[in-house]
Amino acid sequence: MSCPVIKSKSSRPYQICKCCVMDTTDDDIVFDENGVCMRCREYKERIEPEWNHGKGHEKELAELISAIKKSGEGREYDSILGLSGGLDSSYMLHLAVKEWGLRPLVFHIDAGWNLPVAEENIRRLTEKLGVKLLVEKMDPEEMRQMQLAWFKTGLESLDDPQDHAFIALIDKYAEKYGIKYILNGYNICTEIVADPDSWAGVSGPTGDGTFIRDVIRKYCAVPIEHYTFTSGLKHKFIWPYIKGIKTVKPLNFVEFTRESMLKTLSEEYGYVGYGQKHFEDLLTKFLEGWWQPTRFGHDIRIAQLSSLIVTGQMSRDEALKILEKPPVSEEEAKAMFSEVAEKLGISEEELMKYHELPECTEKFKSQEKLYSFGIKLYEKLGLEMRIRK
Repeated sequence: MSCPVIKSKSSRPYQICKCCVMDTTDDDIVFDENGVCMRCREYKERIEPEWNHGKGHEKELAELISAIKKSGEGREYDSILGLSGGLDSSYMLHLAVKEWGLRPLVFHIDAGWNLPVAEENIRRLTEKLGVKLLVEKMDPEEMRQMQLAWFKTGLESLDDPQDHAFIALIDKYAEKYGIKYILNGYNICTEIVADPDSWAGVSGPTGDGTFIRDVIRKYCAVPIEHYTFTSGLKHKFIWPYIKGIKTVKPLNFVEFTRESMLKTLSEEYGYVGYGQKHFEDLLTKFLEGWWQPTRFGHDIRIAQLSSLIVTGQMSRDEALKILEKPPVSEEEAKAMFSEVAEKLGISEEELMKYHELPECTEKFKSQEKLYSFGIKLYEKLGLEMRIRK
């Protein structure tokens, strides 16, 4: 295996924001006359004034916690929390139990790619907090075949099979256990700048079962019989407005920083950080640390670091220094490449052939227009607090 260098594939002259580190690897980026990108302007104009770095939301948080506790009266659980072992969901579990006195059912998907350090972090947290951990082990052969199908498409969004399952299953278990509140770890503090839409290419939305089924139909070698599907209509309308199951994001009502989260979790539970967001999962680490930068010219760190810059947790110079080095070393990339090929049941030569495929231009069935309309509506209603352009 050779290790291609990270490079932008944009046809535009290279430009980087003067405020954050978003750049022209996003085909849709727009800069003002001062060289500041539209994301920085949106943050200052739409997000920061209302969020206020988590300060001043004590009443909103108290009302939410009260409503969650009331909904769980007479039941074993008052909420459900998806725990990946990552920083955000781990910190939310800590707050939910120790600070807010909630009784969450903790849910984890094991798709076969967990790194040992993540499993140890999950064990330490759940055992010390005394919460029940429900682990859903995905059918290994179905997941292998689905992951291979996504590699064969030439798409960039190769995490879709895992991500879609998480959305579908947490809804499923909320209904099964009569739980009315799903605690979502998304937070403005570390995630306000989303990956650019242009990076998705022809992929459908992650929660779009129409898109997932179409990829399976076209590229999967075996029938998929044990996988749980969902849709935008189910997750965004039927569950919250018909079944009364609400997804809430309480971390946006709390003042904290990425460093304070790490400090608290480390001191309280012996939590070990992963170096980079999402690196608790082997496949995700491989995709975001090597595959996407070398195949598509997209370095997910520019969005992650830009989130920390605009929220005042890191200077632009610090971020640029980090970006001078690749996300993972050549030695680590080679080791992951071999391990991923082995877990997929293919040769390294076959995996490299997928890396060299033309970028996918095939059209897949999806509900993308409906999703886009929903996001715009949620923005107008003040329910969407993420910069997605």
